[in-house]
Amino acid sequence: MTEMVIAKKIRKRFGDTEVLHGLDLTVQAGEVVCLIGPSGSGKSTLLRCINHLERPNGGTVTVNGELVGVVRKKSGLTPMRPAQLSKQRTDIGMVFQSFNLFAHKTALENVALAPRLARRESREEAVRRAEKLLAQVGLAAFHNSYPAEMSGGQQQRVAIARALAMLPKVMLFDEPTSALDPELVGEVLDVIRTLARHGMTMIIATHELSFARDVADRVVFMDAGQIVESGPAREVLAQPREERTRAFLSRIL
Repeated sequence: MTEMVIAKKIRKRFGDTEVLHGLDLTVQAGEVVCLIGPSGSGKSTLLRCINHLERPNGGTVTVNGELVGVVRKKSGLTPMRPAQLSKQRTDIGMVFQSFNLFAHKTALENVALAPRLARRESREEAVRRAEKLLAQVGLAAFHNSYPAEMSGGQQQRVAIARALAMLPKVMLFDEPTSALDPELVGEVLDVIRTLARHGMTMIIATHELSFARDVADRVVFMDAGQIVESGPAREVLAQPREERTRAFLSRIL
């Protein structure tokens, strides 16, 4: 299999506090990896380092064979120009806890905007793909609805469609259901399950352990900025090897 994401020795500090301690993570093309662990374990920070929303203080990230956020020169690695990084990020879709939709734009406009700006697509092409993606996430009837007119689950599905509109190579999900009422969680997880069946490479930070068991090829347990345990989802969740993993799962389950 092709290695889609390679994070090597990733370190990240905020002030004097180091929150990632030299992490290594490799994700194969088409693989679904769920990051689990207590709040503050570094899951969100790792995702944000992968697409360089946070610049790592050490280590490198490669997506689809290309270094992210830096260029290799004779003098060593140097930061990428902002315009170059923005273009590179089109290959890395990101869905956040909060939906971050434009309140003054309809669902269709929210999904079609980025391809027009970042990929220079025609309005017709961007709208055509936006219509198809909204149908894919079960929102064909909501083209002209504004975020305030939709439930949280519907807004999150628009956010997923918006990320997919950029034709990403990999999708990152940062606790995509944590801001939703319990009865709305299932509709968002169903969309992610469909993406998994279609072979999308995904890294998902989640507290939904039953979802991780069902959809993930691999579960990675993080604690205190380190990867403590990694393995097939059902093995890690049913028979964890590490004491820290067992302690966490006993509290959650």
